[in-house]
Amino acid sequence: MTTFSIPDMSCGHCKSSVEAAIQKLDPAATVLVDLVTRRAEITSSHPEAALVAALAAVGFPAQSI
Repeated sequence: MTTFSIPDMSCGHCKSSVEAAIQKLDPAATVLVDLVTRRAEITSSHPEAALVAALAAVGFPAQSI
């Protein structure tokens, strides 16, 4: 599991976009989004760089923490 800070995420639509981006990359991934802390916990077989790239592609720059 990797935890990402996603500062631009602030609403339900943002949450859905983040989840969809990761699920598109890895349908088996688990994504837990916390809008209050603006963090996402992602469990995936894909490398961290691929997850960051998928999130950036939908407008949500992310940084692992």
